[in-house]
Amino acid sequence: MTATTDGSPGAMEPRAAAATGPAETIEPSGNTENTDTILAGRDPVRDAAEQAAERSVEYLLKAQDAQGWWKGDLETNVTMDAEDLLLRQFLGIQDERTTRAAGQFIRGEQRADGTWATFFEGPGELSTTIEAYVALRLAGDEPDAPHMALASDWIRAHGGVAESRVFTRIWLALFGWWKWDDLPELPPEMIFLPKWFPLNIYDFGCWARQTIVPLTVVSAKRPVRPAPFALDELHADPADPNPAKRPAPLVSWDGAFQHLDKALHLYHKVAPRRLRKTAMNAAARWIIERQENDGCWGGIQPPAVYSVIALHLLGYDIDHPVMRAGLESLDRFAIWREDGARMIEACQSPVWDTCLATIALADAGLSPDHPALVRAAEWMLAEEIDRPGDWSVRRPGLAPGGWAFEFHNDNYPDIDDTAEVALALRRVQVPDRARLEGAIARGVRWNLGMQSKDGGWGAFDADNTSPFPNRLPFCDFGEVIDPPSADVTGHVVEMLAIEGKAQDPRTRRGIEWLLAEQEATGAWFGRWGVNYIYGTGSVVPALTAAGMPGSHPAIRRAVSWLESVQNEDGGWGEDLRSYKEEAWIGHGASTPSQTAWALLALLAAGERENKAVERGVSWLAGTQRQDGAWDEPYFTGTGFPWDFSINYNLYRQVFPLTALGRYIHGEPFAGTRQGS
Repeated sequence: MTATTDGSPGAMEPRAAAATGPAETIEPSGNTENTDTILAGRDPVRDAAEQAAERSVEYLLKAQDAQGWWKGDLETNVTMDAEDLLLRQFLGIQDERTTRAAGQFIRGEQRADGTWATFFEGPGELSTTIEAYVALRLAGDEPDAPHMALASDWIRAHGGVAESRVFTRIWLALFGWWKWDDLPELPPEMIFLPKWFPLNIYDFGCWARQTIVPLTVVSAKRPVRPAPFALDELHADPADPNPAKRPAPLVSWDGAFQHLDKALHLYHKVAPRRLRKTAMNAAARWIIERQENDGCWGGIQPPAVYSVIALHLLGYDIDHPVMRAGLESLDRFAIWREDGARMIEACQSPVWDTCLATIALADAGLSPDHPALVRAAEWMLAEEIDRPGDWSVRRPGLAPGGWAFEFHNDNYPDIDDTAEVALALRRVQVPDRARLEGAIARGVRWNLGMQSKDGGWGAFDADNTSPFPNRLPFCDFGEVIDPPSADVTGHVVEMLAIEGKAQDPRTRRGIEWLLAEQEATGAWFGRWGVNYIYGTGSVVPALTAAGMPGSHPAIRRAVSWLESVQNEDGGWGEDLRSYKEEAWIGHGASTPSQTAWALLALLAAGERENKAVERGVSWLAGTQRQDGAWDEPYFTGTGFPWDFSINYNLYRQVFPLTALGRYIHGEPFAGTRQGS
């Protein structure tokens, strides 16, 4: 087992470096105990499910921290590690041990073609490969080394630095490897835009907002540190590193925003000095006010990195308490592996992992007053957020409540975690029942208040749907707004139904929104998990919890779609390329988490006797390891669809156990469901 950032035992073992050969499949383990069919008079599938669930429960109980929480390693891609090294170079705080360990990890993730991907067995990605290459140069790798030459050849063949995303070129501009004039402009004066004005900072999703505010300071300051080496080998044409691009038609949105960017570049040259200084100071106050108690910003790595850079540029030295706490928080994102490599997590997910583990154990039959569940519930109760955050800008009269994703993130509770924590707490019997009921009631009230006008729920904000932020030339990577999604809305509707609010008009509006969002195939799009299997696995249990019968046409279409995409081996899988390519929708190597999502939908639809369910359960039982865990190298989590993918290392454990538990014991809260 690995060590988590605080030195305690981690939840999962580290996966091996990404394979560079053909796609691997997860083969049955040959566990004869799980597939014993000779017990006369018994159901062999149920027997296998019970044995697998028993092993899984034991494994998960051993992985719980003494304080009550669970946390699996959160894997993303090597840009986290590369940018950590670039930050240390920029601040002049690099050290040999960290640099060597980061280089070892980045080197180990390189593919056979010289590239780096953003998910397991995904294609090489240009910006990721550029950042990894530069980080290895900082770690001492020479450009003529075979693995480096292979990478630079591929980079040039794909357009070089000029074709990389804006964030990559910002990092290069910090060292003079790219010209600031050739980057989109982002003025700090936008901090003064009123909340009703287009492109004010609250038009951006919370993760983008926390990144953009510090980057306005960086954009205004345009710092350049001496580059330790040249990077001519990364330009398709070193003599013309930034070839002119054809402008978009002026009558188009892209053309209009390109002209806006030109105007902002002109403004940069004439911006009143006093106004600019005032704007940067306001940005600094905004940043510092949102620093969490652990020193981080929003519990995620990218805003923390850019906030540290921005404050440093404004005169905060490394020993300033704000800076010191920020840098210490970044160190806590590091996972040191047994081989000496160092991996950076983009985020940490203890609240999310803990509520999902609690649900899994309870649904597998663990007693509601089991000490492990009580410890988990007590820890989650202590994590409740009791003060307003940025969400209150759009909901000023709403009382606080709910839960965030991370250890420390009081500014940004999220709607998804709040729904799942409430569902988890409802399964546990704690000594202080009044405390539990009060926390759930506040979470329900907060989630209801965060419903968007169209009836759905986003992840962090209400009505965060402006079309303008995505049009900015600066925003060429990932999602920058937070509109309602089917998976989050499904989780909220399920929670509201369990809380006896299936007939509440707000719940009915959520259900109507979900029905309108169903694809023609019968599936639902998965915003925060991969992809249509996740969306469908989130929505069907919600609809049936709210009283929709399994015979409803929407449920039947979902069941038919899931049956149609089941793999021959009995499992389900969906590749991340389904976000871009229709041919991948519902298709990919079978994985434990995605198989479980499909089973959760089918079981909720009343399909326990369906052969597809039996085959899926058998696949889960047959692929389980002897220690009770499952292997899952494939990424099934989503930060930004396609652009930023996540391997939640605990997904492979909690979701299969939940599915097995519901197969064995039936749907939870079945007696409390509200009629339609």
